[in-house]
Parts: sequence; structure tokens; C-alpha cells
Amino acid sequence: MTANSAMPSQTMPTLFVPHGAGPCFFMEWNPRHAWDAMADFLKGIAATLPAKPTAIVLVSGHWLQPTFSVTSAARPGLIYDYHGFPPHTYELRYPAPGAPALAGRIAALLDSAALGVREDAQRGFDHGMFIPLKLMFPAADIPVVQLSLRNDLDPLAHIEAGRALQVLRDEGVLIVGSGMSFHNMRGYGDPRFAPISDEFDHWLSAAVELPPGERDRTLQRWEDAPAARLCHPPKAEDHLIPLLVAAGAAGDSIGRKVFSDRVMHTTLSAYRFG
Repeated sequence: MTANSAMPSQTMPTLFVPHGAGPCFFMEWNPRHAWDAMADFLKGIAATLPAKPTAIVLVSGHWLQPTFSVTSAARPGLIYDYHGFPPHTYELRYPAPGAPALAGRIAALLDSAALGVREDAQRGFDHGMFIPLKLMFPAADIPVVQLSLRNDLDPLAHIEAGRALQVLRDEGVLIVGSGMSFHNMRGYGDPRFAPISDEFDHWLSAAVELPPGERDRTLQRWEDAPAARLCHPPKAEDHLIPLLVAAGAAGDSIGRKVFSDRVMHTTLSAYRFG
């Protein structure tokens, strides 16, 4: 059990969710309803879980470090790491507590897996965390630890990081990868990318649904997928790699697509394991 557990918990699934474009869910957009389906999906996630999570470990595509890092402050602040949006979006709040004891546990698990890790008591929560969680768990009453990506974006290392954290699921901890299944900034809004994103999405969804061992081996080779580098140009795969952490943490749990929508001429999907 984690330090934040008050009662017996149930095994949590792992998730990969799209976090949208900046603070898109909390502002007017053109077209107006572009993000509504995604927002509704995120708002509905809590009701699909076996219990209220004891804590959340969130892996954001917006935090890359030379080695895996975890937020360890008791009350992390927010990082408004988006630019050019309306003033009110820089006043959004999500006062979820941190979980220093859980951060230490995560660090120990990653260290035991020989992956290298450091605890960061200064780092706050970026928008890859607080934007989707404001919709998923609006009360902000569940402790959250954010886990960084490693900046080499090595697929196997991130799958292995997820595997190291798998045990937390049995303690009621929800592991969430937050990114985008398509992340080519030049492709958003371009109709020519509709079939390109569809091709990659079809491959990705099929890969997620493979038997777990084959799934992880296939996701490790994601660059070989059709249209892979058109959908995730070099160094833009930071928004896909959180999916690999979620897949690694899934262990023997089966994966499936649980949401998909066409936004700005591209297909964006979410996945659940278990």
C-alpha cells in the first residue's frame, strides 16, 4: 500500500491519454467544438476505474531529462509551459498534492531496475499533467507524482521504466501517459495529413492490442510503422513515448483503443491496458 492509502485498493489499469493543444479545453477554439469529444472522454475516465486511485503517476511528454526524474515536493506548483494563449489560461489552478513518499518509492523501483533516477523537489506540474487531470479528476484531491521522460527517448528504456512501476497498480496507483498519438505540428490543420494519421493510428491501435510480449516488442520498433516519422518527426516523439511507459506498466494486461476522434484533420486516440 502507498502512504496515501486509507483502505484496501483494487488493481488499476494504465492509460495513455491525449492532452490536447495547450489549454484548449478551457478556452474558445475555432472551430468551436473541436475538442469537445476529447474533453468528454477525459471527464468520463474516473467512472470507468475500479476504485478511486490512491495516487497518480503521470508521465508527460513535456518533461525530458538526462535521467528519469520524479517530482518529490509535497505541494508542487504549476508550470504554464504554453505560449500565446488567452490571459485567463495562465490563471488555471490544479492544487493536487504531491506525494514525496511515493516519489521515493518510484525512485527506488527505477534504481532497482538499473535505469537511473533522481528526485526533483523544485519541479512543478506542467500542462501535460494539469490540463487533462483538471478534466479527469477535477477535485484535485488525489496525490500526483510526475515522472519525466529520458531525453534520449529510447523506446526500450521507457518500456522498462513502466515495467519497474507495474507493482504500484496493485496498490491502487493509476499510471497515466499523457501525450498525443499524432504530434507533427506542421500536420495539424492540414487535410493532407488525414490519411497519414489514419495509417499510423491503425498500426498503433493494432500494436496495442497484440498479446503483451509481442505488443511491447512491436511498440519498441514504432519507427518502422507506416508513416511513423510523418506523424512523429525526430524529437517530436516525446508525445508518443509516454504510451510506451503505460504499456510497460501494463505487464500482462491487454491493451485496447478506448477513444478516437478527428481533430484539426488528424486522428487522435487514447488507449487503456487492463
